[in-house]
Amino acid sequence: MDRLVQLRRERSQLLELSDHQLRDIGLTRHEAAREARRHFWDDIGWRR
Repeated sequence: MDRLVQLRRERSQLLELSDHQLRDIGLTRHEAAREARRHFWDDIGWRR
């Protein structure tokens, strides 16, 4: 369960990044918003 809480937190933190920070990680503002809207149980491809 902790993994899902962490995923939810990380997705919401994407919305707090500046445009410059998003560019550094290869995301657009639109992509970050779309990722942040995903449900926490939708973690296909999310690996730690």
